[in-house]
Amino acid sequence: MRIGFLVSHPIQYYAPIFRELARRCDLQVYFAHRQTPEQQARAGFGVAFDWDVDILSGYQSRFLANRARDPSTDRFWGCHTPELAAEIAGGKFDAFVVPGWALRSYWQAVIACRRAGVPVLARGDSQLAGPRRPMVRLAKALAFSAVLRAFDGFLYVGQRNREYLLHHGVADDRLFFSPHCVDNDAFASRSAATRAGHLRARASDGAPRRVLFVGKLVERKRPLDALRAVAGLRSEGVPVEMTFAGSGELQAELEAAARNSGLPAAFLGFVNQSRMPEIYAAADLIVLPSDGSETWGLAINEAMACGVPAVVSDAVGCGPDLVDPGRTGAVFPLADVSALVSALKGVLALDAAEAREQIAARIALYAPARTAEGVIDGADRLCRRRLIR
Repeated sequence: MRIGFLVSHPIQYYAPIFRELARRCDLQVYFAHRQTPEQQARAGFGVAFDWDVDILSGYQSRFLANRARDPSTDRFWGCHTPELAAEIAGGKFDAFVVPGWALRSYWQAVIACRRAGVPVLARGDSQLAGPRRPMVRLAKALAFSAVLRAFDGFLYVGQRNREYLLHHGVADDRLFFSPHCVDNDAFASRSAATRAGHLRARASDGAPRRVLFVGKLVERKRPLDALRAVAGLRSEGVPVEMTFAGSGELQAELEAAARNSGLPAAFLGFVNQSRMPEIYAAADLIVLPSDGSETWGLAINEAMACGVPAVVSDAVGCGPDLVDPGRTGAVFPLADVSALVSALKGVLALDAAEAREQIAARIALYAPARTAEGVIDGADRLCRRRLIR
C-alpha cells in the first residue's frame, strides 16, 4: 500500500510513527515548511533551537517549497505549497493523510486528492470545548459539518477526540483508532539508569519526593496551580520539591511564588529531547493542570514511558486514555488547587512498583506500532469501499 502523509514541519513526535509506517507500507512524507530555530522560539519555546535527536531518518520525506508571503506554521495562510497537487496527481497513492484542516496546505492536499480520486484521512486531536452560547454552538456545528464532509475518514487519537468527531456528525464507520504516542522504548531505555539511581537515593536518605511540570510556562497550562498545590502539600509536612522543565512568560512569577512559599523549586528552562528521559526518571510524578486547550498532553506519554505516574486536570485531553485513578495517577477538577493537593497526595502514596506495572500496561497501548496499525487499517478500509462503489 502506498500512503502519502503531509505535516506542517518536522515534529519529534511524528518521527517514530513515520518509521513504523515505513516498515509496513510504501510511505512518502511531505513537509510544508522548514522551521527555523527562531520560529521555534516564537512558537512558545522561549529559546531558538533545533531538536537534538534525529527526526528525519528511517522514512522517505521531502520538503515542499512554501510559497506563502509570510511563511510559518501558526496561521492558516502560513503554508502554501502549490506543487503538492502535482505530487498527489502523479504519486499513485492508495490513501493520503493530513493532520487536520488548520493550514492552507492541508486543504491543497484535500483538493488534490479529490481530483485524483485518492481517499484522504484527517488525524487531529480536537476535543469538545466547554459551555458555549446556543448560537455559537449552532454556528460551529454547521461550519464543522461542512468541513468534515471533505474527508473520507478520520484517525482519532483518543476518547475525547472520538467524542468530538461523533458530536459533529461523523459516522462511526469512518473512524479509525490511531493513538497519540511517543517512542516508548527509547524513553524507557534512556531513563532506566537514572530511575534506578533515583529510587535508591530516595530509599537510602529520605530525599524529598519530586513533582515535575513539563511544558511552556504560560497561563493556559496553569503552572501556578501546580506550584501552589505542591507548596500546600509541603505545608502539611510532606517532604516534597518541584521541578519545572520549560520556559515562558510566567517564569519570573513562578520563581517569586516559590521563594515566598519556601518551596524548593528548580527551573531548568527549555530542555531538549535527548535530556528529557533523565528528567522524567528523576521525578516521582508529573503534573499537568492545563485548561481545555491541552487537547492531549504528550508529556504525559513521555513520563509514563519512563514509569512515572501522572496527575492531570479533567480538561486535559489524554486523561480518559492514560490516567486510571488510583493505578496510573489521578484526575482533579480544573483550577481546583485544593483538589490538586489531594490528588498529588494520593498518587505519592501509591505503591511505586505496582504503579509502574500498571503504567507500563497502559502506555503499551499508546505506541507507534498501534498508531501505524490505525493508519494502515483506515487506508485499507477506505480503499476497499472505493472499489466496491
